[in-house]
Amino acid sequence: QVQLVESGGGLVQTGNSLRLSCAASGRPINSYSMAWFRQVPGKEREFVAALFRSGNNAYYGDSVKGRFTISRENARNTVYLQMNSLKPEDTAVYYCGAGARLILSTMRDSGRYDYWGQGTRVTVSS
Repeated sequence: QVQLVESGGGLVQTGNSLRLSCAASGRPINSYSMAWFRQVPGKEREFVAALFRSGNNAYYGDSVKGRFTISRENARNTVYLQMNSLKPEDTAVYYCGAGARLILSTMRDSGRYDYWGQGTRVTVSS
């Protein structure tokens, strides 16, 4: 099993930046494909970004492409989400997920992930 703990959320103004961290324990993160999702009350969990366990190709949701960057630091067993040019519509709880058997056609499906963190809240004020 792997345990995931997100951090780095907070309250920022429109246009500012935040970096979220997802620290993993139990197993090395390079055993998994790693992703960030976000969720607001009353809506389904939305795909934000993902990195496959093999290779360094990153994939992004359309609403964050060009503004967010996902990265992995294996030595720290941590995944990051750098969020720039934040907008009020980015306000959500952000979750880190790990999946062992993800492929390109399934990585945007939150139901395909094996492990989740508890989430970190991001609020962007206008």
